Amino acid sequence: MIPRWFASEVLGTFVMVLFGLGVVATAIALNAPVGMFQIAAVWGLGLSCAIFIAAEHSGAHLNPAITIAFAVFRDFPARRIPGYILAQLTGAFLGACAVFLLFNSSITAFEETNHITRGMPGSEASAMIFGEYFPDPGGQPLKESDLERISHLNAFFAEFMGTLMLALVVFGFTARNNKSGPGPMTPIAIGIGLTTIISVFAPITQAGLNPARDLAPRIFSSIAGWGDVPFTVNGHGWFTVYIIAPCLGALCGAFLANQLFSSRTD
Repeated sequence: MIPRWFASEVLGTFVMVLFGLGVVATAIALNAPVGMFQIAAVWGLGLSCAIFIAAEHSGAHLNPAITIAFAVFRDFPARRIPGYILAQLTGAFLGACAVFLLFNSSITAFEETNHITRGMPGSEASAMIFGEYFPDPGGQPLKESDLERISHLNAFFAEFMGTLMLALVVFGFTARNNKSGPGPMTPIAIGIGLTTIISVFAPITQAGLNPARDLAPRIFSSIAGWGDVPFTVNGHGWFTVYIIAPCLGALCGAFLANQLFSSRTD
């Protein structure tokens, strides 16, 4: 029988990714009048819904970087890290599958209208519905000048800082010694925090902030016809920017929150 904590992480991550990728798909493939803030807000609301669903049985990590930080700075058992990450990757992959089934015909029409061949250079314009790229393609093929505008270091720092802020929100809001914490409204408060963070960092890197949310849909898009594009547009940035940087950022954000809300009194 599947443990409830595993099922909760799968389902919670699925819900978050379904809503998040779905709103990006409506903006790109359906040309819906959705701006950056609306996309950020749906991601935030999707995270809030996912936390309400998953928190009872798994604590609603929904993010490998957050899981690792919980293992280092809270009492989360390290032996469960692989299981949690597997569950998060599974949920994110299933979320990407669902979005593809919902919007594939619209994505295909978008590609035909804009003379984009899936799997060829320039198809990051549609692949961005699933994985992240820097700078944000905005539904357009990235030009050489675009790639030069945001350096690898700039993108790394953006993902590091964005995830640091997310972890600061998560660990700060849930700290036992934070008497001003949001209490029962913590899922909503964390969702608002994510909305704010995405609004600032998404123009640089699409604000992944979550290795599972990026990697699983990126792998799916590679399988679904985009080939090596998801893993070559930004060189090794798919690994360093969207996996390593969020993990380091989460550790730093959790450390700062723990220092701020430690039991010591000044």
